[in-house]
Amino acid sequence: MNAIVNLARETLSTPFLHQGRVLGVGMDCIGVAVYVAKRLGLDHTESQGYSPSPSNGLLESALGAQSCLFEVRDMQVGDLLLMRFSEEPQHVAIFAGDTIIHSYQNVGKVIEHPFSDVWRARVVKIYRFKL
Repeated sequence: MNAIVNLARETLSTPFLHQGRVLGVGMDCIGVAVYVAKRLGLDHTESQGYSPSPSNGLLESALGAQSCLFEVRDMQVGDLLLMRFSEEPQHVAIFAGDTIIHSYQNVGKVIEHPFSDVWRARVVKIYRFKL
């Protein structure tokens, strides 16, 4: 799954932009996953779930359309990590081994940083691209 991580790394430093999908211009967390899916040749369409609000299961629906659900204990490099900050899961990162890659609003861009215990505790579900 190094190909997934390498593709995700292409998005590093792209500014955070809610609903953004354009490399170098702006991406949100799902924008990174959409970019990777498209570069992998997966048939991703925005109509399969993600809306301006990731609530009410819409984010999970979008992930399920292009990936398979796995147990957290079975996490592998290249997996999509569905995370919760407060109530509902509303954030996605790509697992890169000792690090994660994601567009993070608090930092204002796509970043890669250590997958610390704080981030690990936020993971609710794991999805894997259907390759």
